[in-house]
Amino acid sequence: MSVERTVIQSPTATSGGVVVEGIEKSFGDVHALRGVDFVAAPGEVLGILGPNGAGKTTMVNVLSTLITPDRGRAVVAGHDVVADPAAVRRCIMLTGQYAALDDMLSGYENLVMFGRLMGLRKPAAQARARELISEFDLDKAANRRVGTYSGGMRRRIDIACGLVVRPDVVFLDEPTTGLDPRSRQGVWDLVRSFKAAGITTLLTSQYLEEADALSDQIIVIDHGVVIAAGTADELKQRIGGSYCEIVPLDLEELPAIATALGSLLPAEILAAMTPESDRITIPAPDGAKTLAEALRRLDNAAIELVDIALRRPSLDDVFLQLTGHLASAESESEAVS
Repeated sequence: MSVERTVIQSPTATSGGVVVEGIEKSFGDVHALRGVDFVAAPGEVLGILGPNGAGKTTMVNVLSTLITPDRGRAVVAGHDVVADPAAVRRCIMLTGQYAALDDMLSGYENLVMFGRLMGLRKPAAQARARELISEFDLDKAANRRVGTYSGGMRRRIDIACGLVVRPDVVFLDEPTTGLDPRSRQGVWDLVRSFKAAGITTLLTSQYLEEADALSDQIIVIDHGVVIAAGTADELKQRIGGSYCEIVPLDLEELPAIATALGSLLPAEILAAMTPESDRITIPAPDGAKTLAEALRRLDNAAIELVDIALRRPSLDDVFLQLTGHLASAESESEAVS
């Protein structure tokens, strides 16, 4: 997927970010959003994480004017989503978990149709469609019905349709779900190009490494509430620093490892060891120095290892600690996600 030339112009004077204050939304007895607050600065990539049903997609639907909040205020690119939804829709791009395309039309025809819907005259819409077909590496499939496209091709044409007219704010709701690694990397490159052009991007994702790689700021939503916010590094620091993971060749050597590590092994970790343990993890406040000291002590004790490594907390660790859930690969339900 070629995206180097996709994003169009520098930000205009009216470009802006997203401001959310006390947004609430319920569906009957289900409280999908309960007083959500956050800010995405102009040109920033904001990752929105949370377990299934947390409220991520509901938040995107509110900001893109697909649904109206019960309470609170949200401003997108300077326009209130309730007071001026038409102005919001004119300056955003929304890509959902499933591409919203006309399967009976070709990729080129879909792009022309979107251009016409966005107010372009027919020649301008056709010219822009040809540009995007080339930029998204869809030349060979341009005249094929979209119903015959692969998942990656559908996602590319869907995103291209949203770029017919340059948006100020982009909402990417799990844009890489179901894509192969090459197509996923193409979407990552696209998000980076949005940032370079000063376009604000809100990204929900089930792939935590995706949010880690792309986001300037991250918020974690659970049960309709923002439970954490910050950069990826700041969130990781909340659950501790680096740690050293030690895996012996013979699991029966775990007690000997504990003895050899001595003061490097905190008492609470030693107490938590069980007969089912297959490794020992120790804090590494001094990073590589802690690793080297652990290796020296184990070498002196003649203990053979399968692996010893210095690791940092991942967003998966953060997610699990904050929400009590592992990240799920399943899509959220439309009603309360």
